[in-house]
Amino acid sequence: MSKMDTVRAAMMQAMKDKDKARKDALSLLLAALKNKAIDKRADLTEEEENAVIFREIKQAQETIDTTPADRTQIIEEAKLRMQVYSEFAPRLMDEAEIRAVVEAVLAELGIEKPTAKQKGAIMKTLMPRVKGKADGALVNRVLSGYFA
Repeated sequence: MSKMDTVRAAMMQAMKDKDKARKDALSLLLAALKNKAIDKRADLTEEEENAVIFREIKQAQETIDTTPADRTQIIEEAKLRMQVYSEFAPRLMDEAEIRAVVEAVLAELGIEKPTAKQKGAIMKTLMPRVKGKADGALVNRVLSGYFA
């Protein structure tokens, strides 16, 4: 079952439960997924669906960060959207899992003591393995810890 079907089913359940706030958040997520599918003119892959969900979570976080503190209603709505969207997002890799992938890539490339000049080559091999599974900023921070 695709994420779009899962979100649609959750939205129907929210309507039955008369949970308007949750239904509205799910409706926005479903619209974002549908728009991406329309733009692509084909069904979305699981990775593309996850990218849409992460983008929506990021937008909700930006809303929270940029909204003045006295606009509590907008902040609460964004927090609820983030909470609802997180239910459909896959679990991201933690620092230890990322470190294991980084070490595997370094071993594969034959690099024992990486330098800053080699970072581009390392990232080129590393990012396809963690794309959609890990936060890019965390991957960058973990990799930076290996440089002397």
